[in-house]
Amino acid sequence: MTAISSAAWRSRPISSSWPSNVAAAAHLWLARTDGLDEARLAHYGRWLGPGERERTFVREARRRQFIAARALLRIGVAALLDVPAEAVELGGAPGRAPWLVTPGVPLPGLSVSHSGHWVACALSTGTALGVDIEMKEASRDIDALAAHAFDGATCARLAALPAAERLDAFYRTWSRQEARIKLGVEAAECIEVAHPELSVVVCTAAKLAVPLGVEVVCL
Repeated sequence: MTAISSAAWRSRPISSSWPSNVAAAAHLWLARTDGLDEARLAHYGRWLGPGERERTFVREARRRQFIAARALLRIGVAALLDVPAEAVELGGAPGRAPWLVTPGVPLPGLSVSHSGHWVACALSTGTALGVDIEMKEASRDIDALAAHAFDGATCARLAALPAAERLDAFYRTWSRQEARIKLGVEAAECIEVAHPELSVVVCTAAKLAVPLGVEVVCL
């Protein structure tokens, strides 16, 4: 597990962030959704394709997450491929990760995640990847969740930790497992990004040639 501290985060124009001359490079974008007003959300909603607009949601919060995540993904693809974000077309279906339709170029690494008022996307032209973020909610019964999600050895390791360390360790383990599932193949490395509210893990099929780029953007 490679770790990136929050000190590695950078605030810079998103279009200048991508190291396009490096094959095994990847970039992670994070954004909050709780500051999105209805006008801005409607603006991003106009970027969606017909299939995306047809999606229905029981909870309003989930609808906001979906639109924000698809907007962030388009912003990331636009930065990577130097195209307008509103021109990016994504395919998608319930229960499946989105995929790039337009521009019609290979993009093996494309993954999105959301939790609470945060959304994330990770992209790479050089390697498949999977990203997972989780809000570190202290109110959840992490022992019961661990028993349901992890094997006995992992549960025992978590249970042996001091109480003050167990919450962070649980969510790191959860995000690592989810990111590996999203990757879908054996991970060459899993990169953990420190964040005050979230556990953040990106797993890649090929070891990155340069450090993971990490950026928080304002939607």
